[in-house]
Amino acid sequence: MAKLLYAFSCSVDGFIAGPGGDMSWLTPHLGPDPVVDELIPDIGALLVGRRTFEGDDPHRGTEAEGKAFGGGWDGPQFVLTRRPAPATPGVTFVGDLAEAVEAAKAAAGEKYVNVLGADVGRQCLEAGLLDEILALPVPVLLGDGVRMFDHPGGTTIALEPLRPNWYRVAGPRLV
Repeated sequence: MAKLLYAFSCSVDGFIAGPGGDMSWLTPHLGPDPVVDELIPDIGALLVGRRTFEGDDPHRGTEAEGKAFGGGWDGPQFVLTRRPAPATPGVTFVGDLAEAVEAAKAAAGEKYVNVLGADVGRQCLEAGLLDEILALPVPVLLGDGVRMFDHPGGTTIALEPLRPNWYRVAGPRLV
């Protein structure tokens, strides 16, 4: 069965987006990455937050704008949202996290469901649904923005290293 993987690029100080969700900081750092190139064929579906789906795109102004992994991946996308959304080919809008995860896993088969968006990643952690995390640090400090994981008051979630920057969520899981 499919596993949920929260894979993301982040600044060294832990931000996946700048203030207001700005992704332009990432644009100069896009390019071939052997880890991403190896991962892409193993992704069967995306589970995406609504803000991420509608948000800023580091590929803005290029042929790859609006395409997952800069156009390197194509497949079913499941967007977690409670707001009505216009029909989009290849995209299913789902209002419930458990239903979205179930649908994405079914679509992914034996491959990964790649989670995109800090809020969806946090929700998956809190629900005990996230299996693995792949953090791709980028050599920049942003100082402010959207953290890859934010839990006011703090919490500790144990991660078991699988390979460099790749971890299994070991627990304890948030309740």
